[in-house]
Amino acid sequence: MRRYFDSNDLLCVDLKKYTIFKDLSDTEARDVEDRITLTRLKKGSVVYREGCNIGGIYIVVSGILKIYKTGFEGKDQIIRFAKVGDPIGYRSVITTEPACTSAEALTEASVCYVPADIILNLFKKNNKFAQTLLSIICRELGDANKSILNLAQKTVRERLAQVLLTLLETFEMDEEKRLRIAMTREDLANMVGTATESVIRLLSEFKTDKLIELQGRYIKLIDIPLLMKVAGIR
Repeated sequence: MRRYFDSNDLLCVDLKKYTIFKDLSDTEARDVEDRITLTRLKKGSVVYREGCNIGGIYIVVSGILKIYKTGFEGKDQIIRFAKVGDPIGYRSVITTEPACTSAEALTEASVCYVPADIILNLFKKNNKFAQTLLSIICRELGDANKSILNLAQKTVRERLAQVLLTLLETFEMDEEKRLRIAMTREDLANMVGTATESVIRLLSEFKTDKLIELQGRYIKLIDIPLLMKVAGIR
């Protein structure tokens, strides 16, 4: 385990506790730890931008990041969220192409950067590592296919319900049944793929229908079965 100090406190990075690195040998883990760079991020900090050459992957050590694409009119579309242990930027390493998304800290966060040559060397020499990375890629592709289907076939009301359930699956609820993530109305709209005004109106409708309660940027889920019905989940 590598320990990093800054002016505030101590931060530990134990690579083998993260799914992508769980099958590394002790020697491989030490080699990776010798090359990683740790960065603390303030809320709103951009890790990398779409079209940039990243040259490595990032692992989320703390906090939450949003991964998004920017449309032709400058409107962001949130693709997914990355939380502790999640790797981001690996597509650019595998394809040696510029990043196809941007990554931004949704909360205060920390990430460790692993250079591409380390990842590619592990991919070639460690079959279990390669299989784990491929499974991560396939899972993300599957999620992307579901999102495309939702955008094409579901109404905005159904998509908002689906997004709330996705946030529940990703972040779970606290003891007060609130989603463990504070979302701006704009970010919710970017996930749903609609205007912010539409999300504000629909959230008010969901509240009236006693599906949810609104507590600032936090959303309390009151009736999950009915929310699933609204989302078209049988």
